[in-house]
Amino acid sequence: MAIYKLQINGQTKQVNVDPDTPLLWVLRDHLGLVGTKYGCGISACGACTVHMNGQAIRSCSIPVAAVGPAKVITIEGLSEKGDHPVQIAWDEVDVAQCGYCQAGQIMTAAAFLKTNPKPTDDQIAIAMNGNICRCGAYHRIREAVKLASTKA
Repeated sequence: MAIYKLQINGQTKQVNVDPDTPLLWVLRDHLGLVGTKYGCGISACGACTVHMNGQAIRSCSIPVAAVGPAKVITIEGLSEKGDHPVQIAWDEVDVAQCGYCQAGQIMTAAAFLKTNPKPTDDQIAIAMNGNICRCGAYHRIREAVKLASTKA
């Protein structure tokens, strides 16, 4: 066990965990930030996506010891009132069915749009490709990302 000071959603948080504890479990079990979901545990589905220094990463495969001073943003920290352009577009398009993958989808889309604010349809498809939606809402996901690009 070791004590880690983490920058999560603009706040310093301290946890006492094993160094190899995945960031996902630190967020969920130790900090109560349950918006980030467990999907596969092997970085294959995207449900656990958060931002680390602005980049979308899979929190299930990053040990807490590797986080260091990086700034981590979870779905809870993406916007104070749920008014990030991607979140607004998600609501307008009515993307979610079961909703389980949506936090990871939104976090991936937000990081993508930050680096590519006016993407083509093909670029959106490529950027979102690694996020799995069990309900198959891929068409609406792509539509919402495109809509969000007009709102930023």
